[in-house]
Amino acid sequence: MRIAVMKETAPGENRVAASPETVKKFIALGAQVTVQPGAGDAASIADADYAAAGAEVAKDALKGADIVLAVQGPEAAALKAANKGAWIVAGLDPFGQRDRIAAYAKAGFEALAMEFMPRITRAQSMDILSSQSNLSGYKAVIEAANAYGRAFPMMMTAAGTVSAAKAFIMGVGVAGLQAIATARRLGAQVSATDVRSATKEQILSLGAKPIFVESVAGIEGEGAGGYATEMSAEYQAAQAELVSAHIAKQDIVITTALIPGRAAPRLVTDAQIATMKPGSVVFDLAVAQGGNVEGSKPDQTVVKHGVKIIGYSNTPAHLAADASALFSRNLYNFLSAFWDKDAGRPVLDEEIGNAVRLTQGGKVVNERLLG
Repeated sequence: MRIAVMKETAPGENRVAASPETVKKFIALGAQVTVQPGAGDAASIADADYAAAGAEVAKDALKGADIVLAVQGPEAAALKAANKGAWIVAGLDPFGQRDRIAAYAKAGFEALAMEFMPRITRAQSMDILSSQSNLSGYKAVIEAANAYGRAFPMMMTAAGTVSAAKAFIMGVGVAGLQAIATARRLGAQVSATDVRSATKEQILSLGAKPIFVESVAGIEGEGAGGYATEMSAEYQAAQAELVSAHIAKQDIVITTALIPGRAAPRLVTDAQIATMKPGSVVFDLAVAQGGNVEGSKPDQTVVKHGVKIIGYSNTPAHLAADASALFSRNLYNFLSAFWDKDAGRPVLDEEIGNAVRLTQGGKVVNERLLG
């Protein structure tokens, strides 16, 4: 069993899909590991570190590979040296890269999309969305604090008192929860909202104030796998009214809402931004998927009505070392959980295998892409 680790080629992608730690573990399972030169450079992992862990660092690392590990799905043409039937294990953006997925099928590869990992207890350690979103929520607050021209915590000094910043987190998934915790640690007064009523207790447990629509009953907002669903027009109107009144008082707004397979929902309008104080900051974590905030642009600082609107197209890549370490463990936890000693390779079960498998036998087979 030959496992190859690719050097990422996507612009701004600083992560890598294996660490020296996971290389050692794969080798302990009986696999051979090859790494393309420079694969870990941007994540502060030298080729020598991979070699010391037992990997072979070579330009033709993909030659004869049975499994190819990557952070973002490579073009099918870049995989021609891998064995036919090889597994491509990565974040494959299945809904956004349908042509690439079709090319994997045509080339005879078995593409396994880590984003499609089911949100079940035994798969938590394999979930790249959770591990990367956790870091994204942290980074969003740090960047917002950096762009904000004032201090976050309340400070009582001989010259007078500095008021604490007010931070509002919109969307309380993994990223939102980490954003709440980080903003609280920095000393801000934090409030948060979500369409899922079950998150109210989570917000309170982190010491933040929940901001929820109470006038529209019977809307839970909970979709399959714990993801948020789209709300009714009645709920959206009530939420917009509530948020508009609240957002005008905030110094920092972090938006984190995403719905898998769809454009990011619009949470903050230009009119709402206009009510914020000059010098306030909005960080749009969903900017790469169309944005939660009107006027946000990936990797640019947009100033509207005196408010800075920022967001990265790839937030985890700005914390490449830690993001790579967690991503690498996700991939190892996935493959090792199904490792068959007799076969000398992983053998997937139906529940997880059918969830993540996009292509097999020359065809696209995942029901979420066929529906």
